[in-house]
Amino acid sequence: MRLIAGAVIVFVSVLGGYAAMGGHLEVLWQPFEAVIILGAAVGAFIIGNPKAILKQSLGVFGTLFKGPRYNKQSYVELLGLQFSIFKLVQSKGLLVLEQHIENPEQSDLFKRFPTFAKNHHAVEFMCDYLRMITLGTYAVHELEALMDEELETHHQETERVVTAVQSLADATPALGIVAAVLGVIKTMGAISEPPEVLGHLIGGALVGTFLGVFVAYGFFGPMAQALRNTNEAESKYFLSMKAGLLAHVSGYPPVIAVEFARKAVMSEDRPSFAEVDRATADLKAAI
Repeated sequence: MRLIAGAVIVFVSVLGGYAAMGGHLEVLWQPFEAVIILGAAVGAFIIGNPKAILKQSLGVFGTLFKGPRYNKQSYVELLGLQFSIFKLVQSKGLLVLEQHIENPEQSDLFKRFPTFAKNHHAVEFMCDYLRMITLGTYAVHELEALMDEELETHHQETERVVTAVQSLADATPALGIVAAVLGVIKTMGAISEPPEVLGHLIGGALVGTFLGVFVAYGFFGPMAQALRNTNEAESKYFLSMKAGLLAHVSGYPPVIAVEFARKAVMSEDRPSFAEVDRATADLKAAI
């Protein structure tokens, strides 16, 4: 909804303002210049990016429409999962986790937290570090360094798509100039025509510059920024797991370890202490 509202405002502001000051909208209809600019932009995008990024790019519009996949309820669920794991270890020992981390798809524990269970990367992250802990890895600083390295790699993978879209935004103004120059070349071939014909041709040529700048700063640039904001928000899901796991390894009781995890969440999505306390109180009886 936000994406559609923003696009409507951009169109209405630019085209409405142009029409209000006496401009003729039909002059802006230059489909072949749009083909030159957007076609060349897509071609350059394909040339400049590997197959993996091109596949990821197919889901850009879905990501933009949906926004961050995690909300406050998702974080309440994640914190409840961490509390359940830490409480289970506290009461029954580390070895009880083996059945869950070796076959997470069949784990009754993970199935109680569906948002987490559907996220393959989150499940893999949690299980990998729980496995290392059960195998005797208690060096907090070494674990933290390894987590940071993995999260940085994941960030770089998501940032590649953002960089690709931003490069598209940077390229389209120049491609607009290419379309405008081609329009001027066409106009020079009709230099003997009357002034009103030449004026129409020159105006059409300048539409290329307008279109290139318009799509760059009105759409592609904001799309890249929206993707970056979404990625930053979603990264907090993993940072919350990291904070909770490190606090658990450091020897803090489950309630305190979950509080470490809660503090890693952005303020707009962070559940209150009371909300987490209510959620974990319901879980205690099931452990």
